[in-house]
Amino acid sequence: MVEQVEYSFDSADGISKIHGRKWIPQGEPIAVIQLVHGMVEYIERYDEFACFLADQGFLVVGHDHIGHGHSVSDDSQLGVMRGKHPSDFMVEDILTNYKLTVAETKDLPYFILGHSMGSYMLRKALAVKAGEFSRLSGAIIVGTGQESAITCRFGLAVIGLVSTFRGKNYRSKLIREMTYSTPYKQFDCYGKDYSRSWLSKNIQNIEKYYQDKYCTYTFTANAYKGLVETTLYDSSLDCLSKTKKDIPYLIASGGQDPVGNLGKGPEIVATAYRRAGIKDVTLQIYKGDRHEILNEVDREQVYQDILKWMKDHM
Repeated sequence: MVEQVEYSFDSADGISKIHGRKWIPQGEPIAVIQLVHGMVEYIERYDEFACFLADQGFLVVGHDHIGHGHSVSDDSQLGVMRGKHPSDFMVEDILTNYKLTVAETKDLPYFILGHSMGSYMLRKALAVKAGEFSRLSGAIIVGTGQESAITCRFGLAVIGLVSTFRGKNYRSKLIREMTYSTPYKQFDCYGKDYSRSWLSKNIQNIEKYYQDKYCTYTFTANAYKGLVETTLYDSSLDCLSKTKKDIPYLIASGGQDPVGNLGKGPEIVATAYRRAGIKDVTLQIYKGDRHEILNEVDREQVYQDILKWMKDHM
């Protein structure tokens, strides 16, 4: 039986109370893994994966980002992020959760996994805060991608115009639809045809997703700014030069994931990491899988592969 415990801490934004959850294994844990969730979701969506790892002896921790899940004061604040650079707050919150957990777990091996938006935030965190993740045994980058600087700067220009004329907290359909670029065109992005969902081929999971109020709101313009700024930074030479290089990386993605341009984005990231001097980079592409490989129909294989990779690097 896996014990689950909720906890909280103050966000770096100075306003939010961050909601966290732990999945505690029976007996003494053999290692720790911190989960960093994606855009417009929340940490409890990782319950099946977290319980699997806890059953294998891992202490699993994770939190809801600002503007997400139970880290908001009320539902009207879902998708709302404050500040000039809201991704800075998300990065600081990731680091805070890491430090809190490290303080409780002595010298256990410590892994961190970021999915989708969480993968971009993790990539940024492991660059701008590289020296502060001193206990880290490895990083797992799931469902990530690589966008050109031109695309990101154009997106930021549009977001800037919308923010100027409609306000930073305006929820723009234009911005949302801009994020669904060419690789998304073969998929359903609005919950109208579950069998063609960009998220996964797991229809039961898709049905649950679109019935969940914590997964069906629209980001504000300022929240999109935080995401696009991070995407731009992650592809920069500054990010690569600063990225923590003394740990192994697992980059895992679906071969039909539009976020990763159908497998091309993760390959670019893996190549860039290797060229930047990271010696241990594993790239795993799951042919036919879409964006949420942790929820896909073959997720049990994904779970086993991630588990094996961590055990090999403990």
